[in-house]
Amino acid sequence: MTVNNTISQISPVMSTYGRFPVTLVKGKGSYVWDDNGTKFLDFTSGIATCNLGHIPDVIKEKVEEQLQNLWHCSNLYHIPNQEQLAAMLVENSCGDQVFFCNSGAEANEAGIKLARRYANKVKGTGSPVVVTFQQSFHGRTIATLTATGQEKIQQGFSPLAPGFHYLPYNDTNALDELIELKPAAVLLELVQGEGGVIPANSDWVKKLDLLCKQHDILLMVDEIQTGIGRTGTLFAYEQFGIEPDVISIAKGLGSGFPIGAMIAKEKAAKGFEPGSHGSTFGGNPLATAAGLATITYMVESDTLENANTMSEYLDQQLQHMKNTFTFIKEIRGKGLLKGLVVELDALNIVQKAIGNNLLILTAGPNVIRILPPLTVTKEEIDEFTKSLEKTFQSIEKGE
Repeated sequence: MTVNNTISQISPVMSTYGRFPVTLVKGKGSYVWDDNGTKFLDFTSGIATCNLGHIPDVIKEKVEEQLQNLWHCSNLYHIPNQEQLAAMLVENSCGDQVFFCNSGAEANEAGIKLARRYANKVKGTGSPVVVTFQQSFHGRTIATLTATGQEKIQQGFSPLAPGFHYLPYNDTNALDELIELKPAAVLLELVQGEGGVIPANSDWVKKLDLLCKQHDILLMVDEIQTGIGRTGTLFAYEQFGIEPDVISIAKGLGSGFPIGAMIAKEKAAKGFEPGSHGSTFGGNPLATAAGLATITYMVESDTLENANTMSEYLDQQLQHMKNTFTFIKEIRGKGLLKGLVVELDALNIVQKAIGNNLLILTAGPNVIRILPPLTVTKEEIDEFTKSLEKTFQSIEKGE
C-alpha cells in the first residue's frame, strides 16, 4: 500500500459548495453557535429543514428512544415507525400511499419514475413527457436537474435525461400547450424557492389543475421546501383549492434527519408494484422515528398557528424596512418563506449579515431568502430586524 505523505492545502471535502467562513458546532431553537462560541440567529433553518428549530426536545426524546432499539433494517420487513408515519401523512393529506426515501431529490425522482411507469403500464401511452416550469428547482440527480428549469443548474451535465418540457411559470396562455403535448405529468412548486421565492398565481394553478383532470395528466406538487408547515398550512397545496395526484416532501419532515417521501393518490400509486422502485435507507427506523415525532407534534401543537401569526408580524417588519431602504423593491413569498427583492448583490448582504450575527440566504442574485423556524418568537423577529437593518445601514455607508 502506498501512503501519500504530501502536505496539501486541498480540502478532503469536494468543493461543491461555496461555504461561508463559519464553522457551526451547536444549535438550539432559533440559534446556532460556531467553534469560537459566537451565537448566531439562524433564519435559514437549514434551508427550511429545522422547521421546529434546532434539536426540539420532543423530537430528541423519540430519536434517543429509537437509538436504544434499532437503527436500521431492510424494507423487506415491516417497520412500525414507517407504517405509522405513512398513516399520519395519508391522514393529513389528500394522498393514499407513501414511498419513503432519503432526500427531496429522491422524492422527486420517485415521482418522475411513478409518472413514467403510470403512463406506460397503466395508461399504455408510451414515451411519456413530464412538464415542468422555467426557474423551477427539483434536485440534483440527472433526472431532477433536467426537470429543473434553470440552465445554470444543468451546465456541464449533458446529455440530460430525455422526456422533459418546460413552460413559463404563472403564464395562463402557455398552459394551452398541455393539450398538444399530452404529458404523463406536470411537476411544479407552489412557491419557487431557489428560483426567487415566487408564489404561484391561484387562478393559474386552478386552470392547470382543471386541464390535468380533463386530460388525465398527473398533477405532481414539489413540496420539498414549502411542505411541513413552511407556508402556514401543513402543505402549500391546501391554500390553492387543489388535490395533487403526487406530493413530494423532505426537508422539514425529519427536523434535520435525512428523510424524504412521495405521497400519491391510489390512482397514481398503481404505477408501482413490488420490485419497481426501492431504497436501502429510505424509511429506516431512525429517520421515521424523527419524522413521526415531527408530524405528530406539528398537527397536535399550535405550531402552525404560531407560524401564521409570526408571518404577519414578519411582514410588518419587512414592510417597514422596504419603506426605509429604497433598494428593497419587493416582498414576496408565503408563510415563513419570505423573499426580499433588492437592487443589490444579495450574496454580499448575506455575507455582511454574518458579521451582525445573522444567518440568511439568497434565492438568486438579487433576492434575500428568509426562513425562520415555525417556532420563532416576536422577540427573535425583532432581533432579526435589528441585525438586518444594521447590515443595510452599513452597506448604505459603503462599509
